Amino acid sequence: MLDLHPFHAVGEKYIVALLGAGVLPLLVPALGEALAADDLLATVDGLLLTGSVSNVEPRHYGGAPSAPGTLHDPARDATTLPLIVRAIAAGVPLLGICRGFQEMNVALGGTLWQEVHGEGGLSVHHEDLAQPLDVQYGPAHEVTLAEGGVLRRLNGGGRLTVNSLHHQGIRALAPGARVEATAPDGLIEAFSVPEARALTLAVQWHPEWKAAEDPFSRALFDEFGQAARSRALARTAGDS
Repeated sequence: MLDLHPFHAVGEKYIVALLGAGVLPLLVPALGEALAADDLLATVDGLLLTGSVSNVEPRHYGGAPSAPGTLHDPARDATTLPLIVRAIAAGVPLLGICRGFQEMNVALGGTLWQEVHGEGGLSVHHEDLAQPLDVQYGPAHEVTLAEGGVLRRLNGGGRLTVNSLHHQGIRALAPGARVEATAPDGLIEAFSVPEARALTLAVQWHPEWKAAEDPFSRALFDEFGQAARSRALARTAGDS
């Protein structure tokens, strides 16, 4: 809500990161069943699922009711969860970030922790809201990148330092998904779907934050941009 009016909005940091990868973003409103998903997927060349202050409602993965005061976005859930499945089936490249990472896991049959730091053996993964944004989005911990994974190839090595701004996290990884990165406490920080027809990748951290200044973030968005361009060429060839 802005000035008592509802808005559909996307953080500028995601737009800037995509533009840096040669991608022109189309902002898709959260319309739920009113969105013509198949028509949309026939038009776009990739799908980026952004982060958000809201959480996926636990009823979508068989979880207990959320704690009082937890922010939800039923319209987004109703839009993204079915769209993810259809995008993978249609061969549309997918990149999920933070909430998008969690949405992708849920849409594909996985489950979530609602408060990671409340689970035994898991660390605090959320930011300190009292700190400036540069501190909130600053380096927080290392992740170990899986041997033979997409992220390890992009990084050129097995370790990467990332930021950490999330309460929810993966409890059970979705069937068919492959772990791409783990935190020191064992929490899954990234996954891919190897059997998908196009790039299907999700990360728990926020690579879009000042992406132009970080070599790995640039490489990640470039990988998504290249997947989108490949999809565009294939669609063009199919129309000729």
